[in-house]
Amino acid sequence: MDCAGKGRGTRCVGPPKRRCGGCGAVAYCSVSHQISHWIDHKEECQRLEQQMKGVDVLNDFPFTFTLEATIQVSEKQQTRCLFLSKRGIHRLGMWMYECCCGESAASFGYLRLRDGWDLSRILCPCQGPVSPITKRLSSWKDFYNWRGIPLLSPVAILLHWPLTIYHAVQVTSTISLSSGNRNGLYIHYLGPEKELTQLAAFGELRALFPGVQLHIELIGPSIPEHRDGEKINILSYAPCVEADCICKPLNENVDTGKSSAVLLQLHRGFYHDRFKDIAKDSTPDLIIAANAGVAAYPSWLPTIELIKELKVPAIFSDYCEEACHLAARCIGSVTNRPLTVRIQLNPFRQPMVVEDSGLFLPCYSNCFLFGM
Repeated sequence: MDCAGKGRGTRCVGPPKRRCGGCGAVAYCSVSHQISHWIDHKEECQRLEQQMKGVDVLNDFPFTFTLEATIQVSEKQQTRCLFLSKRGIHRLGMWMYECCCGESAASFGYLRLRDGWDLSRILCPCQGPVSPITKRLSSWKDFYNWRGIPLLSPVAILLHWPLTIYHAVQVTSTISLSSGNRNGLYIHYLGPEKELTQLAAFGELRALFPGVQLHIELIGPSIPEHRDGEKINILSYAPCVEADCICKPLNENVDTGKSSAVLLQLHRGFYHDRFKDIAKDSTPDLIIAANAGVAAYPSWLPTIELIKELKVPAIFSDYCEEACHLAARCIGSVTNRPLTVRIQLNPFRQPMVVEDSGLFLPCYSNCFLFGM
């Protein structure tokens, strides 16, 4: 991590080894940088101190690999590369984008719909569920039990994308799976990046929303220009590695007009620029922005204005609670309204900590949710 006072007039004199005595969440290279940063840090210090008290909750997962993927990665006793290597999935298929030596998600050249789990059938959801969902899933343990997957399987590291969509739908009560509502559900998904290289994992939405036709518009500047407007039907689950598994003949994802449980369409650009064209065919029931970084990018301001006018529920996620707090403040300044969904921990956050976070707080992809 960098010195919290980096760029404050003088150059850093070394690694940031001097942690703030109040919150313990940030560190400095020197006393002078700590003093110069206090004018900004004093506002957030107490808030970060409270967030640091919740570290154990952030790291609480039911998996057999939890210690490896959380504390050991945070303390640099373990790396994402090593974690994946131990399981034989390092730099393979969808897993290629989960470590620092993999391909850049921003430069993906094609959609990896034909990628599988690169795991045995017992370790992944390569087929439909044995039984339908009978109650709301509220934890990774619930999901693994329902799908009959052992808690040593790492598939949650990729499935946090579709499970976060599932959770956002439940939080906003966008659709009730027990009400008999089996019509189409239209979701506008803003700012996709890494998930564009892991779309095969979105096949799990077929199991999470049985009988529901999902129409997901993926809108963002990371979508290549030559794929703007492309439609993709996800007709199957990502397959396992076993050649004789019955999932193989069903693994045909084609880009045609056939009926599908999950239909994706790609749109390059910012939501506020593309909305009118998209809305001609797709009026949203729900808007989702994963790992949004609202406070970090000014381009969010006109999008927030648009969402305010649409009066459609919108769920945002980010890597840590502090990022959500800053985002909520930005949204409040635009809407003059409180959040409709308070900042809350996502039970389906990715169960592997982000390496080299800017804080001593553990950060996870899709870690916290909030909504307007």
